[in-house]
Amino acid sequence: MTVTSGWAARWRTAGEGDRGSETIAAAIVTPLLLMLLCLAIAGGRIVTSGAKIDAAAEDAARAASISRTHSGAQSEAAAAAARSLDDQGIRCAEASTQVDASGLAVPVGQVGTVTVTITCTVALSDLLLPGVPGHKTLTSRFTSVVDAYRSREG
Repeated sequence: MTVTSGWAARWRTAGEGDRGSETIAAAIVTPLLLMLLCLAIAGGRIVTSGAKIDAAAEDAARAASISRTHSGAQSEAAAAAARSLDDQGIRCAEASTQVDASGLAVPVGQVGTVTVTITCTVALSDLLLPGVPGHKTLTSRFTSVVDAYRSREG
């Protein structure tokens, strides 16, 4: 029969009082890791949506700059923006397209520009992350040059 005394006995019994501490640590850390993951997904969604809205604004401005009339530029820009957003899989809760087609009124031979501004509200509420708003409004603006020698109706 061996009797252990001193530091060996203390060392052997020290580990016995920590039972369950890993479970408590996991219960504390797991929700924090899930929140960090959801936050990364929300940030990624905002960044990729912003890039896709930039591309839609570019497409809409180009379509508007090719148009010959102010009303045609408005409708072409709105249609191009909707097509581009749909093709890229962006679902806006609210979307608006503003077109400044004043460059179409410039006389032939002078350079004019058409500017399109797209505003899109992207939903984040499906992430169920506390502290993250339910939606984020993103705005993108792009200016396209109107061909100086193309005929226009003003």
